[in-house]
Amino acid sequence: MALTRTTLNREAYKALRSAILERRLSLGKKLVVRVLAEDLGLSPTPVKEALSALEREGLVVAVPHRGYFVLEPSLEDIREIYSLREVLEGLAARLAVEHGGKTLAPKLERLFSKQREAADKGHLERYGDLDLAFHKALWEASGSKRLLATAETIDGQIRMLINSSAAIPGRLLGSRAEHEAILQAVKDQNPEAAEAAMRKHVRNAGQALENFLDHQ
Repeated sequence: MALTRTTLNREAYKALRSAILERRLSLGKKLVVRVLAEDLGLSPTPVKEALSALEREGLVVAVPHRGYFVLEPSLEDIREIYSLREVLEGLAARLAVEHGGKTLAPKLERLFSKQREAADKGHLERYGDLDLAFHKALWEASGSKRLLATAETIDGQIRMLINSSAAIPGRLLGSRAEHEAILQAVKDQNPEAAEAAMRKHVRNAGQALENFLDHQ
């Protein structure tokens, strides 16, 4: 049975998104539709649709008369994204403690344990997946549909920057300690402490990334 156009678009989107987040398509790389279509074994149409979707998600930028490029975040991009994250995710952490119920802490504990294992083995891609899953668990537990929808519009950019931040020497240990503080606040059922710990975590991650890029 022939694949529908929607299915082909989704296949192209998933393949390209994964390649960007896993750095198989490097930051700033020009994305040529014909080449991508050949690599994926698809026609150009679903690739174009996928690139448009990735542009809306903020992982790809379209430059007039030049084409599509993988986002290469500037310092201003990083400041903007992390400022938004600090407010949004701090609120998510507080609401999650207030509305998340008894299953939230065990879920976060399982994710945190897997994060430590990935970090100990040096599996940064796996660590990045689990890091975002930890944050998403709090978004989803917040009980706010609008907060979740807003967070999901930038989750690709968050995932990209998590990878960059985790690769900074010494940052992984700091991130783990900050996640542990968030987890402890959830266990203690302390919404104010959860918000403060999350805001500190996001602020530190953004500052580490800014400092790292400033010295490149």
